[in-house]
Amino acid sequence: MASTVRSNNVSLHHLRSAVAASDYGSFRRAAELLGVRHSALSRSVSQFEHLLGVTLFERSTSGVTATPAGRAILRMSQMILEQVDTLVITARSSGHGEAGRLSVGFCTSVSAGNLRASLIEFKRRAPLVELATVERSCVRLMNALRSGTIDIAILPGGITPPDQESLPVWSERILILLPEEHPLATLNVVHWTDLRNETVLLSQHDPGNDLEDLLTSKLMTTEDRPKVERHDVSRGIVKSLIGMGLGVSLVMESDVGATFAGIVYRELLDGTGPSHLGFHAHWLPDNENPVLKRFLDLIAERYPSPSRASD
Repeated sequence: MASTVRSNNVSLHHLRSAVAASDYGSFRRAAELLGVRHSALSRSVSQFEHLLGVTLFERSTSGVTATPAGRAILRMSQMILEQVDTLVITARSSGHGEAGRLSVGFCTSVSAGNLRASLIEFKRRAPLVELATVERSCVRLMNALRSGTIDIAILPGGITPPDQESLPVWSERILILLPEEHPLATLNVVHWTDLRNETVLLSQHDPGNDLEDLLTSKLMTTEDRPKVERHDVSRGIVKSLIGMGLGVSLVMESDVGATFAGIVYRELLDGTGPSHLGFHAHWLPDNENPVLKRFLDLIAERYPSPSRASD
């Protein structure tokens, strides 16, 4: 019991005093380094020796030298101090969102566009953060958000479930994807009404449904609408099908970074100009991850909404 009490009385102050004395070979020089009185440091080392029951230093008029037993203890003391310093730095970094982990969910491409740029900028500002990305359908991302599997989801559309917070971030232009030999590929821009006699290939996965809804809203009458074929494949496979000449497709501008042979992108316009699809960031209000707050601060800074800009 007595030895346990004595070991519990050993403090980091004792370790720092002894290690400094060993490093400088002198109680006086170590005291100057630590900004304490010589007598206080000497007393701290003596207390440490008493608590351990071991003589750490041989004293002389020229300074101090570690004893054989002292050398082993001082090595361990140095390791403990380094670990404690690392612990404090890590804790402070995590508390300020400088370290930790952030899981970001999305259902669109990161080959180009604002999401890609935001992730790159965040990694530049917080290089110690482990950045995990998750691509799923909108429904699965919402479930992952509620279960805590991801911290934030960047999704098209503006509906916010009652159990979540959301932030409008950016919008992306809608483009038409064409085989390079297609007649519409000779135009610089394509209008929605030009799609009347086309076959539009869309993925059944997100954001295919949002693109189909947009197509329906732009071409109100059934006679004006093109034939829509839904394929249970990825966006990349749809692009391959376009390259084979099986139809055209609608894509968001973030997809343009993934190039495929035999296809071209053209801007898609209506009477008011380019068409856009808005995106929102979604997260749970009780998520206390400091890295999430730092990421939210970044996207709020990069993509201020009119309401926030006027505050």
